[in-house]
Amino acid sequence: MRANTRKAALIGILLAIMETLSTAPSAMAEEKKNWAVTVYGAVQTRSDLWGTFYNPDFDSSYHFLAVAISRRVWSLTRHIDWEVEGQAVKHFGDQNHWEFNALLLARWRTFPWDSYLDTSFAVGNGLSYATRTPLIEEIQHDKTHQFLDYMLVELAFSLPEQPRWSLVLRLHHRSGVYGLFNGVHGASNALGAGLKYHF
Repeated sequence: MRANTRKAALIGILLAIMETLSTAPSAMAEEKKNWAVTVYGAVQTRSDLWGTFYNPDFDSSYHFLAVAISRRVWSLTRHIDWEVEGQAVKHFGDQNHWEFNALLLARWRTFPWDSYLDTSFAVGNGLSYATRTPLIEEIQHDKTHQFLDYMLVELAFSLPEQPRWSLVLRLHHRSGVYGLFNGVHGASNALGAGLKYHF
């Protein structure tokens, strides 16, 4: 009886170790996904914010390349993540300046089709500083400023078998928030696409 008890205990311990080892890699992979790097290109529009969503009037004279680093800082249940992000943006074409943005994002992570195409939706807000007043903003508005509010909307798509990589679509919006920032009303909008790598 004692031998059988020892054998059962040993089998139980081995099963527990096997279960721990089988779940550890996925837990580690999840832990490593707190950080992400996003690289995306965008073309600016002459549309206002809502027009940029529904019927964008692209102006290919104004485009940019952006690199963003983000970190998940808190999860609210399994549905919502909070992230912080910093961006460096280089403008090309009729503009040739740098732009730096820092923001807080809320990301909705769960959709019914995630087992086929893992999808997330994020909205973020923060601050934007341009190294010179953007020309497209000077043309479209009576007043603009280097320092403005910044808003981002993002859709991200990943294949379940490649969870570290995402295709991202982004709305990039600088704004005076109805005069709150330096008396500026309106500013600039852009739509872009790129890749995100989670680590």
